[in-house]
Amino acid sequence: MEHTVLDTSLPSLRETYTNLTLDEERALYGICHADVVECTFDGPADGESALKEASDVTVTNCDFRLRYPLWHVHGGRMAGCTLTETCRAALWYAEDMVIEDSNLGGIKALRECDRMTLAGCTVQSAEFGWLCRGVEMTDCRMGGEYPFFMTRGLHLKGVHLTGKYSFQYVEDCTISDSILDTKDAFWHGKNITVTDSTVKGEYLGWYSENLTLIRCHIVGTQPLCYCKNLTLIDCTMEGCDLSFENSEVNATVKGFVDSIKSPAAGKIEVDRVGEIVYERAPVDGHGCEIVVKEKR
Repeated sequence: MEHTVLDTSLPSLRETYTNLTLDEERALYGICHADVVECTFDGPADGESALKEASDVTVTNCDFRLRYPLWHVHGGRMAGCTLTETCRAALWYAEDMVIEDSNLGGIKALRECDRMTLAGCTVQSAEFGWLCRGVEMTDCRMGGEYPFFMTRGLHLKGVHLTGKYSFQYVEDCTISDSILDTKDAFWHGKNITVTDSTVKGEYLGWYSENLTLIRCHIVGTQPLCYCKNLTLIDCTMEGCDLSFENSEVNATVKGFVDSIKSPAAGKIEVDRVGEIVYERAPVDGHGCEIVVKEKR
Protein backbone atom coordinates (compact mmCIF):
# COMPACT_ATOMS: atom_id res chain seq x y z
CA MET A 1 0.00 0.00 0.00
CA GLU A 2 1.36 3.44 -0.89
CA HIS A 3 1.57 6.18 1.75
CA THR A 4 1.67 9.93 1.21
CA VAL A 5 4.19 11.73 3.41
CA LEU A 6 3.35 15.34 4.35
CA ASP A 7 6.33 17.67 3.90
CA THR A 8 6.21 19.71 7.13
CA SER A 9 9.02 21.94 5.92
CA LEU A 10 6.66 23.78 3.58
CA PRO A 11 5.78 27.34 4.65
CA SER A 12 2.39 28.03 6.21
CA LEU A 13 -0.41 28.65 3.76
CA ARG A 14 -2.00 31.28 6.04
CA GLU A 15 -2.05 34.85 4.88
CA THR A 16 -1.60 37.77 7.25
CA TYR A 17 -3.08 41.27 6.93
CA THR A 18 -1.50 43.67 9.43
CA ASN A 19 -1.87 47.39 10.25
CA LEU A 20 -4.11 48.19 7.29
CA THR A 21 -6.87 50.77 6.96
CA LEU A 22 -9.52 49.40 4.63
CA ASP A 23 -12.66 51.18 3.47
CA GLU A 24 -13.50 49.69 0.09
CA GLU A 25 -16.48 47.43 -0.62
CA ARG A 26 -15.76 43.79 0.34
CA ALA A 27 -12.18 44.68 1.20
CA LEU A 28 -11.17 41.17 2.28
CA TYR A 29 -14.01 39.22 0.70
CA GLY A 30 -13.73 35.45 0.86
CA ILE A 31 -10.32 35.21 2.51
CA CYS A 32 -9.48 31.75 3.86
CA HIS A 33 -6.85 30.50 6.35
CA ALA A 34 -5.93 34.09 7.21
CA ASP A 35 -5.02 36.31 10.14
CA VAL A 36 -6.21 39.92 10.29
CA VAL A 37 -4.28 41.89 12.90
CA GLU A 38 -4.60 45.50 14.08
CA CYS A 39 -6.56 46.66 11.05
CA THR A 40 -9.11 49.48 10.88
CA PHE A 41 -12.18 49.22 8.67
CA ASP A 42 -13.15 52.82 8.04
CA GLY A 43 -12.70 55.59 5.50
CA PRO A 44 -14.29 57.76 2.81
CA ALA A 45 -15.19 54.89 0.47
CA ASP A 46 -17.64 53.72 3.17
CA GLY A 47 -17.57 50.16 1.83
CA GLU A 48 -19.66 47.34 3.30
CA SER A 49 -19.15 43.61 3.93
CA ALA A 50 -15.40 43.71 4.58
CA LEU A 51 -14.87 40.02 5.46
CA LYS A 52 -17.98 38.49 3.95
CA GLU A 53 -17.70 34.75 3.16
CA ALA A 54 -14.37 34.44 5.02
CA SER A 55 -13.46 31.07 6.54
CA ASP A 56 -10.89 29.88 9.06
CA VAL A 57 -10.00 33.45 9.90
CA THR A 58 -8.60 35.01 13.09
CA VAL A 59 -9.26 38.69 13.69
CA THR A 60 -7.21 40.33 16.46
CA ASN A 61 -7.23 43.88 17.85
CA CYS A 62 -9.18 45.29 14.90
CA ASP A 63 -11.52 48.28 14.78
CA PHE A 64 -14.73 47.89 12.73
CA ARG A 65 -16.70 51.04 11.91
CA LEU A 66 -18.45 50.08 8.65
CA ARG A 67 -21.58 48.01 8.07
CA TYR A 68 -22.06 44.24 7.71
CA PRO A 69 -18.38 43.22 8.11
CA LEU A 70 -18.68 39.57 9.13
CA TRP A 71 -21.55 37.99 7.20
CA HIS A 72 -21.40 34.29 6.29
CA VAL A 73 -18.10 33.72 8.11
CA HIS A 74 -17.43 29.99 8.50
CA GLY A 75 -15.13 29.17 11.39
CA GLY A 76 -13.11 31.88 13.04
CA ARG A 77 -11.89 33.61 16.16
CA MET A 78 -12.12 37.29 17.06
CA ALA A 79 -10.26 38.77 20.03
CA GLY A 80 -9.68 42.25 21.37
CA CYS A 81 -11.82 43.85 18.66
CA THR A 82 -14.19 46.83 18.73
CA LEU A 83 -17.37 47.12 16.68
CA THR A 84 -18.57 50.70 16.98
CA GLU A 85 -22.14 52.04 16.88
CA THR A 86 -21.74 52.67 13.14
CA CYS A 87 -20.88 49.00 12.56
CA ARG A 88 -24.46 47.95 11.88
CA ALA A 89 -25.51 44.30 11.71
CA ALA A 90 -21.98 42.99 12.10
CA LEU A 91 -22.35 39.20 12.34
CA TRP A 92 -25.14 37.54 10.37
CA TYR A 93 -25.34 33.95 9.09
CA ALA A 94 -21.95 33.14 10.66
CA GLU A 95 -21.11 29.79 12.23
CA ASP A 96 -18.53 28.20 14.52
CA MET A 97 -16.95 31.40 15.81
CA VAL A 98 -15.30 32.28 19.12
CA ILE A 99 -15.40 35.95 20.17
CA GLU A 100 -13.28 36.97 23.15
CA ASP A 101 -12.63 40.21 25.04
CA SER A 102 -14.34 42.32 22.39
CA ASN A 103 -16.78 45.25 22.38
CA LEU A 104 -19.81 44.62 20.20
CA GLY A 105 -21.80 47.75 19.40
CA GLY A 106 -24.21 48.72 16.68
CA ILE A 107 -27.77 47.53 16.21
CA LYS A 108 -28.44 43.87 15.35
CA ALA A 109 -24.85 42.76 16.01
CA LEU A 110 -25.60 39.02 15.96
CA ARG A 111 -28.37 37.33 13.99
CA GLU A 112 -29.17 33.98 12.34
CA CYS A 113 -25.86 32.48 13.53
CA ASP A 114 -24.96 28.93 14.55
CA ARG A 115 -22.63 27.73 17.31
CA MET A 116 -21.25 31.03 18.54
CA THR A 117 -19.17 31.35 21.73
CA LEU A 118 -18.58 34.70 23.46
CA ALA A 119 -16.38 35.22 26.52
CA GLY A 120 -15.36 38.37 28.37
CA CYS A 121 -17.22 40.61 25.92
CA THR A 122 -19.14 43.86 26.33
CA VAL A 123 -22.24 44.09 24.18
CA GLN A 124 -24.36 47.20 23.63
CA SER A 125 -26.67 46.30 20.77
CA ALA A 126 -30.40 46.53 20.25
CA GLU A 127 -31.96 43.36 18.81
CA PHE A 128 -28.88 41.30 19.63
CA GLY A 129 -28.80 37.54 19.07
CA TRP A 130 -32.05 37.03 17.15
CA LEU A 131 -32.91 33.68 15.56
CA CYS A 132 -29.60 32.04 16.46
CA ARG A 133 -28.96 28.37 17.16
CA GLY A 134 -26.37 27.50 19.78
CA VAL A 135 -25.01 30.58 21.58
CA GLU A 136 -22.76 30.38 24.65
CA MET A 137 -21.83 33.49 26.63
CA THR A 138 -19.53 33.54 29.67
CA ASP A 139 -18.54 36.51 31.84
CA CYS A 140 -20.09 39.11 29.54
CA ARG A 141 -21.87 42.41 30.17
CA MET A 142 -24.58 43.43 27.77
CA GLY A 143 -27.45 45.82 27.18
CA GLY A 144 -30.10 46.44 24.56
CA GLU A 145 -33.75 45.97 23.69
CA TYR A 146 -35.11 42.60 22.59
CA PRO A 147 -32.00 40.43 23.05
CA PHE A 148 -32.11 36.78 21.94
CA PHE A 149 -35.52 36.83 20.26
CA MET A 150 -36.44 33.29 19.08
CA THR A 151 -32.97 31.87 19.73
CA ARG A 152 -32.59 28.15 20.48
CA GLY A 153 -29.84 26.49 22.46
CA LEU A 154 -28.78 29.51 24.52
CA HIS A 155 -26.39 29.10 27.47
CA LEU A 156 -25.32 32.03 29.67
CA LYS A 157 -23.00 31.99 32.68
CA GLY A 158 -21.80 35.02 34.61
CA VAL A 159 -23.70 37.43 32.37
CA HIS A 160 -24.90 40.87 33.52
CA LEU A 161 -27.76 41.90 31.24
CA THR A 162 -29.59 45.22 31.26
CA GLY A 163 -32.37 45.25 28.70
CA LYS A 164 -36.02 45.10 27.79
CA TYR A 165 -38.21 42.32 26.40
CA SER A 166 -35.42 39.77 26.71
CA PHE A 167 -35.50 36.07 25.74
CA GLN A 168 -38.90 36.18 24.04
CA TYR A 169 -39.74 32.85 22.35
CA VAL A 170 -36.35 31.44 23.43
CA GLU A 171 -36.16 27.64 23.62
CA ASP A 172 -33.71 25.26 25.31
CA CYS A 173 -31.92 27.81 27.46
CA THR A 174 -29.77 27.61 30.61
CA ILE A 175 -28.63 30.61 32.64
CA SER A 176 -26.48 30.52 35.78
CA ASP A 177 -24.69 32.94 38.12
CA SER A 178 -26.09 35.92 36.23
CA ILE A 179 -27.88 39.22 36.84
CA LEU A 180 -30.80 39.88 34.52
CA ASP A 181 -32.31 43.37 34.82
CA THR A 182 -35.00 43.27 32.15
CA LYS A 183 -38.75 43.48 31.83
CA ASP A 184 -41.00 40.93 30.15
CA ALA A 185 -38.25 38.30 30.21
CA PHE A 186 -38.92 34.79 28.86
CA TRP A 187 -42.36 35.51 27.38
CA HIS A 188 -43.50 32.43 25.45
CA GLY A 189 -40.15 30.77 26.23
CA LYS A 190 -39.86 26.98 26.45
CA ASN A 191 -37.49 24.66 28.32
CA ILE A 192 -35.57 27.29 30.28
CA THR A 193 -33.60 26.76 33.51
CA VAL A 194 -32.19 29.70 35.51
CA THR A 195 -29.91 28.90 38.47
CA ASP A 196 -28.32 31.05 41.19
CA SER A 197 -29.24 34.30 39.48
CA THR A 198 -31.03 37.59 40.13
CA VAL A 199 -33.95 38.23 37.79
CA LYS A 200 -35.30 41.76 38.02
CA GLY A 201 -38.11 43.32 35.99
CA GLU A 202 -41.81 43.50 35.37
CA TYR A 203 -44.07 40.66 34.16
CA LEU A 204 -41.47 37.90 34.28
CA GLY A 205 -42.09 34.73 32.33
CA TRP A 206 -45.67 35.19 31.15
CA TYR A 207 -46.96 32.43 28.83
CA SER A 208 -43.79 30.38 29.31
CA GLU A 209 -43.64 26.59 29.31
CA ASN A 210 -41.22 24.45 31.33
CA LEU A 211 -39.56 27.43 33.04
CA THR A 212 -37.50 26.44 36.10
CA LEU A 213 -35.88 28.87 38.54
CA ILE A 214 -33.49 27.42 41.14
CA ARG A 215 -32.13 29.49 44.05
CA CYS A 216 -32.96 32.70 42.21
CA HIS A 217 -33.88 36.12 43.61
CA ILE A 218 -36.92 37.42 41.70
CA VAL A 219 -37.73 41.14 41.79
CA GLY A 220 -40.70 42.96 40.23
CA THR A 221 -44.43 43.23 39.81
CA GLN A 222 -46.79 40.52 38.56
CA PRO A 223 -44.31 37.75 37.82
CA LEU A 224 -44.88 34.28 36.43
CA CYS A 225 -48.45 34.43 35.15
CA TYR A 226 -50.15 32.16 32.60
CA CYS A 227 -47.27 29.67 32.79
CA LYS A 228 -47.36 25.95 32.06
CA ASN A 229 -45.21 23.59 34.13
CA LEU A 230 -43.54 26.38 36.10
CA THR A 231 -41.08 25.32 38.82
CA LEU A 232 -39.42 27.40 41.55
CA ILE A 233 -36.93 25.75 43.91
CA ASP A 234 -35.73 27.65 47.00
CA CYS A 235 -36.23 31.08 45.42
CA THR A 236 -36.76 34.45 47.09
CA MET A 237 -39.13 37.16 45.85
CA GLU A 238 -39.08 40.93 46.32
CA GLY A 239 -41.82 43.38 45.33
CA CYS A 240 -43.72 40.52 43.69
CA ASP A 241 -47.41 41.33 43.87
CA LEU A 242 -50.14 39.40 42.05
CA SER A 243 -47.79 36.49 41.40
CA PHE A 244 -48.59 33.23 39.60
CA GLU A 245 -51.95 34.26 38.12
CA ASN A 246 -53.49 31.37 36.16
CA SER A 247 -50.22 29.39 36.23
CA GLU A 248 -49.59 25.68 36.63
CA VAL A 249 -46.86 25.91 39.26
CA ASN A 250 -44.87 23.95 41.78
CA ALA A 251 -42.88 26.35 43.94
CA THR A 252 -40.90 26.59 47.16
CA VAL A 253 -40.33 30.24 48.07
CA LYS A 254 -38.23 31.40 51.00
CA GLY A 255 -39.26 34.51 52.88
CA PHE A 256 -42.11 36.85 52.00
CA VAL A 257 -44.28 37.21 48.88
CA ASP A 258 -46.41 40.35 48.52
CA SER A 259 -49.39 38.59 47.01
CA ILE A 260 -50.45 35.46 45.12
CA LYS A 261 -53.32 35.71 42.67
CA SER A 262 -55.49 32.89 41.32
CA PRO A 263 -52.89 30.19 40.50
CA ALA A 264 -54.45 27.49 38.34
CA ALA A 265 -52.89 24.25 39.55
CA GLY A 266 -50.00 22.72 41.48
CA LYS A 267 -48.56 23.63 44.88
CA ILE A 268 -46.92 26.76 46.29
CA GLU A 269 -45.02 26.64 49.58
CA VAL A 270 -44.06 30.02 51.01
CA ASP A 271 -42.83 31.21 54.40
CA ARG A 272 -45.04 34.31 54.49
CA VAL A 273 -47.50 35.98 52.13
CA GLY A 274 -49.16 39.38 52.31
CA GLU A 275 -52.36 38.41 50.52
CA ILE A 276 -53.92 35.55 48.56
CA VAL A 277 -56.38 36.81 45.96
CA TYR A 278 -58.98 34.80 44.05
CA GLU A 279 -61.03 36.79 41.53
CA ARG A 280 -62.69 33.70 40.08
CA ALA A 281 -63.04 30.00 40.67
CA PRO A 282 -60.00 27.85 39.77
CA VAL A 283 -59.82 26.82 36.11
CA ASP A 284 -61.67 23.55 35.33
CA GLY A 285 -62.30 23.02 39.02
CA HIS A 286 -58.64 22.18 39.75
CA GLY A 287 -57.08 24.24 42.47
CA CYS A 288 -53.55 25.12 43.46
CA GLU A 289 -52.54 24.19 46.99
CA ILE A 290 -50.96 27.12 48.82
CA VAL A 291 -49.03 26.28 51.99
CA VAL A 292 -48.04 29.22 54.21
CA LYS A 293 -45.46 27.99 56.70
CA GLU A 294 -45.38 30.96 59.06
CA LYS A 295 -48.85 32.03 60.12
CA ARG A 296 -49.52 35.59 61.15
